[in-house]
Amino acid sequence: MKNQKLEHLESSFQQLCHILLDKLQGDEYLTIELNGEQTQFIRFNGARVRQTGIVKDGSIKLTLIANQRTAFATFPFTGDEGVDNLIAVDNLNYLRQELTQLLEDPYIILPENNGTTREIYRGELLSREEAVNHLLAPVSDVDMTGLYTAGSVIRGNANSKGQFHWFATENFIVDYSLITPSEKAVKGVFSGQNWEHDKYLEQIEIDKKQLLALEKPSKTLQPGGYRTYFAPAAVADLISMLSWGGISESSLRRGDSSLLKLQQGQTLSSQFSLQENFSKGTVPRFNELGEIAPEVLPIINEGNLVNTLISSRTASEYGLTGNNANNFESLRSPELLPGNLAQGEILSSLNTGLYISNLHYLNWSDRTGGRITGMTRYACFWVENGDIIAPIENLRFDESLYRFWGENLVALTNFREFIPRTGTYGQRSLGGILTPGIIVNDFQFTL
Repeated sequence: MKNQKLEHLESSFQQLCHILLDKLQGDEYLTIELNGEQTQFIRFNGARVRQTGIVKDGSIKLTLIANQRTAFATFPFTGDEGVDNLIAVDNLNYLRQELTQLLEDPYIILPENNGTTREIYRGELLSREEAVNHLLAPVSDVDMTGLYTAGSVIRGNANSKGQFHWFATENFIVDYSLITPSEKAVKGVFSGQNWEHDKYLEQIEIDKKQLLALEKPSKTLQPGGYRTYFAPAAVADLISMLSWGGISESSLRRGDSSLLKLQQGQTLSSQFSLQENFSKGTVPRFNELGEIAPEVLPIINEGNLVNTLISSRTASEYGLTGNNANNFESLRSPELLPGNLAQGEILSSLNTGLYISNLHYLNWSDRTGGRITGMTRYACFWVENGDIIAPIENLRFDESLYRFWGENLVALTNFREFIPRTGTYGQRSLGGILTPGIIVNDFQFTL
């Protein structure tokens, strides 16, 4: 995708859609999706630039439906109308040939006209020339390793029934680690639509204090239950598990969901309320079919399961009313509502126990039982009487969400952090999880 203004790319996408839709035959239905970005990236370690450049990329996905059959194809979107239009028509003809070889789909969802939407979120980003100095000058005295990405990300969706959606946002992510000489690390993420240098400096100073604490001799803990504080980044990892066989209506219908007990009447703590909220504009409300999700959808309200994510396909299969979830029925813009615990009261409220900054290697150990296993990672500490005493050696845990979000949930912080999706494999990811930190009693660590 060439370095072109968003308005020109939108116009090019519209023209491509018109050409394709004019070539449809008989009872053919077509959905056209666009993913694109124009991104500055800087990779660094040792607080020095190791790789930098500009990524301009886009792709089109065509989904053709005819005679109860579906086929799709993906090809590059360059913004050069002459090139893109020829390739698009070639791919449409290819899909026609493919359809004749496919089986019928009994739960096929035909495109509908879900209207027209246009959302554009401008940001105030660092200029390409000043980015390196702003990022690295504050960490010239430490080993900082990570990746900076900044620029525009676009999504488009149109179909043969007349709908058209356009979403564009400008944002940045600094995904980094500060590393000690003994190769321990503090993990951090700084992101947003508007660069706020004072907040960046404040976060780096907090991380440097944790870095000093990591130089103390590590404490080895025995397996068992510990009172534990989970920072927002760790809570986000736990919430993300619900997109994998949790909140999906299809998964519940198949009987392999981690929330089966909630569906059957069990409850979590009344302090726990989770919802989808698209009002912040970090991701488009439309899904692959161009269906518009509710701006706010309560999922777990004060410990009670009140909604699941239901795609149109699942609704068709089970005779339900869908709520325009995506095909995977995964969380797209989740937020956990805050509690009352202030930032300055975290350590004193924890008193004695574990301070967990990050988790990794999460998996279901018993999905239908709601049990998650994983490991601690990066800047995790032992706390005694409200004071950080020592970093800990990595621990594995195996614990039930019905306990740590249920009877053992002590408190949620009154502040929240947005933990962005930082993936760049294939394309920049959009969205993230807005969540507070939490304190949990008797959280079970196994080794």
